[in-house]
Amino acid sequence: MDSDGVRTATTDLWWQRPFRMFQTNIREIDAGLDVARVLDQIEDYGADAWLLSVGGIISNYPTRLPHQSPNPVLTERASGDLLGDALAAAHARGVRVLARMDFSKVARPIAEAHPEWCYLAPDGSRQVYNGLTSVCPSGVYYQEKVVEVLGEILGSYEPDGFFFNWMSYNEVDYAKRYRGVCQCLSCRAAFGPELGGTLPTGPDSPGYARWQRLTSAALETLLGRIREFIAARRPEAPLVMGNTADIVFHEANNAIGRPLWPHRTSEHVSAARSYHPQVPVLVNCVAFLDMPYRLVSEEPRLFEQYLLQAVARGAIPSTYIMGTPDEFDYECLPAGSRVVRFHRDHQDVYTGLVPAARTALVRPDPLKPTASDPVHTEAEFRGAWTALLERHIPFDALPENRLAELGRSRALDRYALLVLPDLGVLEETVARELDAYVQRGGSLLVTGSTGLDAERAQLESVGVAERLVTMDTPEMTWSSAVVREDSSAVLPMLGAFHVVRARAGAEARMSVLSRAPYGPPEKCYGHLPLDHPARLDFAHGAGRTIALPWTPGRAYRDVGLGGLGAVLADSARELLGDRLEIDTDLPAQVEVVVGRSDAGLVIHLRNLTGLRHQSFGDPVTISAGHQITLRGNDISAARTLVAGAEPSSESGDGRITIELPEIGLFEVLVLS
Repeated sequence: MDSDGVRTATTDLWWQRPFRMFQTNIREIDAGLDVARVLDQIEDYGADAWLLSVGGIISNYPTRLPHQSPNPVLTERASGDLLGDALAAAHARGVRVLARMDFSKVARPIAEAHPEWCYLAPDGSRQVYNGLTSVCPSGVYYQEKVVEVLGEILGSYEPDGFFFNWMSYNEVDYAKRYRGVCQCLSCRAAFGPELGGTLPTGPDSPGYARWQRLTSAALETLLGRIREFIAARRPEAPLVMGNTADIVFHEANNAIGRPLWPHRTSEHVSAARSYHPQVPVLVNCVAFLDMPYRLVSEEPRLFEQYLLQAVARGAIPSTYIMGTPDEFDYECLPAGSRVVRFHRDHQDVYTGLVPAARTALVRPDPLKPTASDPVHTEAEFRGAWTALLERHIPFDALPENRLAELGRSRALDRYALLVLPDLGVLEETVARELDAYVQRGGSLLVTGSTGLDAERAQLESVGVAERLVTMDTPEMTWSSAVVREDSSAVLPMLGAFHVVRARAGAEARMSVLSRAPYGPPEKCYGHLPLDHPARLDFAHGAGRTIALPWTPGRAYRDVGLGGLGAVLADSARELLGDRLEIDTDLPAQVEVVVGRSDAGLVIHLRNLTGLRHQSFGDPVTISAGHQITLRGNDISAARTLVAGAEPSSESGDGRITIELPEIGLFEVLVLS
């Protein structure tokens, strides 16, 4: 493994090439399943890897370990061994089998014999659900016994990989009740010294944010150890889990009562792939509505969007069902299969697919010590995401907590523009690396509180010299921003406005109007121009920056005025100039995702016209004849994968313009 923990084996590892997974999250009563029948269904779906429940809560193989619980239904099998049967049959067909492990809970007899392994709530209670007791990652069960289980499996079988479910410090139980921060002796020993001897009990306790960071680091350390254990015994078997795993895992799912963020899967995949392009990301797409409603199929159009977002951003598509395919009739599976089969049929295009956008939208780190209001920061990020997407500025998501590392390695230099949405105080190393990035020729678009530490401005590359005061405007405020000095259009300034002093040489290009009474109408006057800049343009070294010391993304997300999105997108376009990859006349509802693979430049066009309040419906077909123009002289051929055609094109002035076919759910353009 290299210094970043990325596996660097000289052998050709199967999971570093595109594959497609299907998870049968079987119940205890399903252990007698027909292996051949399930494999037929998996292959017909388009998948070539099977994620099967193997051990932890229930062992679907004949375990000899006293801290495991053998599945009594294994007696229905002639061999008494589901894992062995599945591996033999799958490998005969060339299908991989990955072992799903869930060590989060143990049966009651094990918990009674080892209470020190268990989660302990602040009120002294345990987490018990359906006869199972939650264990704590700090305890001996996770720290030592997990390796014994893996050793037993690897000593008798040749699984093609491992996945760990629900490996976390469980503050919430299966009933979705908040239970609090674990207070077990192992946690007290692990985290107490760092927290002044007292553990927090919940989000409102002092030290909770620090506890979150400590437990996150502890899980990454534990996963790193487990990964090394697996790699030493079976190098070809990856661990699918967190950031220190061989394959990064994301679950695309729905939840009753959770507002839909339609780009959640794209966000998670992009953030992981932009940080480590060579590390695979697997997206497990849930075929049912929510865990309590696991008999109910997900809306087919939403389900296919999970998979489409995954493949467009270069992830491995995976489908997750309860039981076996014969047990539950999920109506979304045919829609999902169409996307999975497309990925299978165009494996050459997806081999080596990595992000290739010239713009990065920085994803806020909610665990950083100086994080501002996470709800407002998330709204600014999502508003900026929407503004860039609708105006066809291709971008990747970039994790805030990786900026310093990517700056030191000069990996940031592959981006022409970084958008930093209301990030608040930056780590000093991050501020220095961002300044150096601009000095070398990069551009920054910063909004809200980004780089403001009390009165001090952290970024020398930005036209803000200092913050004088912050006005966090209430919802019905009458403070407004004029869009440009040459425009009379007025936009609402919703959220925070930071009154700042400009650096020498900074150019102010937007002004602010003062507040005035909003009633009665006879008194609704007095909106006077103020000498407070709402946009500052600044040159630093070979680069340029634009600062918007208010929150247009949050305002755009809240009220949807197109002018607010235009403030962000137009600023981005100005900074990009001729470094913007594409121009197109496609509707705003078509997302453009730019990547590069062994096949060439790969552009996914995702039709979002079916988006509705909490799901997706049928998309409106985009008529043929729209165009996309790309800069560059190195394109010799173009093909559209869904339409299966070579579109007409015109070249000149260092550009190529391609006429697009009709677009249904999506289209993929490959330029070589």
